[in-house]
Amino acid sequence: MQQIRPWLYVGKYSETLNAGLLERAKIRAMLQLAERVEQQGIESLFLPVNDGMPLRMETLANGVAFIRSEYAQGNRVLVACGAGISRATTFAIAALKEEENLSVSDAFSEIVKQHPNGMPHPVLWESLCKFYGEDVPFLEMWTRIHRQIDSQKNGR
Repeated sequence: MQQIRPWLYVGKYSETLNAGLLERAKIRAMLQLAERVEQQGIESLFLPVNDGMPLRMETLANGVAFIRSEYAQGNRVLVACGAGISRATTFAIAALKEEENLSVSDAFSEIVKQHPNGMPHPVLWESLCKFYGEDVPFLEMWTRIHRQIDSQKNGR
């Protein structure tokens, strides 16, 4: 589980099953994108999202609304998919974009600082860009992010 902001975490399905881990991180809400998991004392929303398939605009809007609502209530939110790489990162990008008024590229750059393995599937990236009306080709974003990761590794 990667902490992106004090209130926002990106993780994988197996972490949604670990009540102790969730308690230690003080997670009080989970947006689940792979499987539905109920944990006592944690508000959950399950949205079935398939990696590599276009994201329905209504699904993205509902997921982001859930994250923002839980954050507004002072809750720490875990966004979780199968591996914590693509789908969860996509929704975290959208949440940062809306909460911090960033572009999708800048929101993704912020996530990579804490979660270098996070990478939306190209189709999910395209869905995100379409939703927000930002035209950032996947290859351009991928190149920029990998330069950022290399710079972080080299301490620049």
